Amino acid sequence: MVDILHRVGVVAPLDDVYRAVATPEGLAGWWTTDTVGTGEVGGKLTFRFGDVGGFDMRVLELDPRGHVRWRVTEGPEAWVGTEVDWHLDQRGDHTIVLFAHEGWREPVEFMHHCSTKWATFLMSLKELVETGRGRPAPDDVPISDWH
Repeated sequence: MVDILHRVGVVAPLDDVYRAVATPEGLAGWWTTDTVGTGEVGGKLTFRFGDVGGFDMRVLELDPRGHVRWRVTEGPEAWVGTEVDWHLDQRGDHTIVLFAHEGWREPVEFMHHCSTKWATFLMSLKELVETGRGRPAPDDVPISDWH
């Protein structure tokens, strides 16, 4: 198994970053505007990206002290069964986001693409929390023919 790992510092209180990754409204502000679901443990979140498709996630953990975890239940075969994990840590004026997309079976080309897309969306998260405006899909940064 292989994982996608990223770290980004956000100049904002942990509570603000937590709301951006733990609520459908927050997620719609930086990942995709087509976000639906419940922000509670056991709930389902759906994320759609137009013609590209999307993902369904089951919320596994929510801890306002700085932890969110989802399991992918539907989407591209390479994603199903993987887990997305967020650890947030307040350090002075920054909230450090340690992001992991865990459990990929192998490092296929699609995983490379997804790693880069996660990085662009993490920068969108940073922009949303710091400035009030992110770049969620469909206005995200295109990186290839896969978007």
